[in-house]
Amino acid sequence: MPVIHLLLCSIFIFFVLYAPQPLLAEFAQQFSVSASQAGTLMSATMLPLAIAPICYGLILAKSNPLNVLKWTMLCLALSCIAFASMTSFSGLLLVRLIQGLLLPAALTAMTGYIGQQFSGAALKKNMALYIGSTIMGGYFGRTLAANIAVWFEWQSFYYINAVLLTLLALSVRARGHSPAITPVARLRDYLTPLKQPHLLRLYSSVFCMFFCFAGLLNFLPFILKYDFNLISPSQVGWVYSGYLVGALGSIITPWLQGRVSSTWWFLGAMFAIYACTIALMPIANFSVFVLLFTLFCACMFIIHATAAPLANSISSAPATVTNGAYVSFYYSGGVLGSYLPGLIYEYGGLMYFAAALLLVCLCGLALSFRNGLYPTR
Repeated sequence: MPVIHLLLCSIFIFFVLYAPQPLLAEFAQQFSVSASQAGTLMSATMLPLAIAPICYGLILAKSNPLNVLKWTMLCLALSCIAFASMTSFSGLLLVRLIQGLLLPAALTAMTGYIGQQFSGAALKKNMALYIGSTIMGGYFGRTLAANIAVWFEWQSFYYINAVLLTLLALSVRARGHSPAITPVARLRDYLTPLKQPHLLRLYSSVFCMFFCFAGLLNFLPFILKYDFNLISPSQVGWVYSGYLVGALGSIITPWLQGRVSSTWWFLGAMFAIYACTIALMPIANFSVFVLLFTLFCACMFIIHATAAPLANSISSAPATVTNGAYVSFYYSGGVLGSYLPGLIYEYGGLMYFAAALLLVCLCGLALSFRNGLYPTR
């Protein structure tokens, strides 16, 4: 399968995950629910993403990931039609939960395929390109969904995406690919390599990274509405443009890593900048807030583009299992980050919201520096 085809699949799959985010304030108003309740539309999808990938990773270790990708995309297309057809908030939640069960199969299939097909510099390059495609999918999914909600109806976006997912899925050709996996007798033998302390610390730092990112991105529409008086979904959607800068950050990450002697210390430095942007947001005016948000997004994706290939290079588990565990830790942070900070924001405001994110970010910083001090323990 050509890498460009895989990247296009990734973009439209991530449309499914992130399109509701800039519309959360509108959903809250339309269905008469609170900000934290509206945020559960993201949590409902990320909860299965936090649990299922490691299971899918074990299944994909013995399966053709491209077949799994094809059928999952067709099911996601049907789920988009179902989401657009719902007339109650509980119906939206149910469909989002189903999407959360489908998405980890697609994500694990894509990362597992890259891990199986490439190694060394090619692995870093293609994993960075894949992460760049997830950024593009997240950005355009949010921006187009927000703007289409203004131009037409929000449901129109989901019908369009259903058609695109179907066309891409039908063009996936899985024949001729056979994953080179060494047979393992017991389930425990697949999971034992994941217990390496430095790998677990890396996974945990990824959890912290995405907790902060999901927290800010999920409640950004409410921050913009109540703290900066931005009301239009279209205006909110364009603020997410800072997110797109992360695509450049992820693509140049291998070049940046080549300028430092230790990948672990590079991760720690990115976490330090990440923490500074969070700390400064509550005291910034709108223009500075947007600049900080842009730097925040760039740091997150540089961390992500560094950690994903690093996990593959230091793990001795099969690629699908390594990446399944990575996705599980990643979205475990997303589950908690897409809900708990919302409660803090509702009752304490932006200052306490940012303080909570900063505390979690500093944990990720400490884990990265711990691996920098003892990279083999």
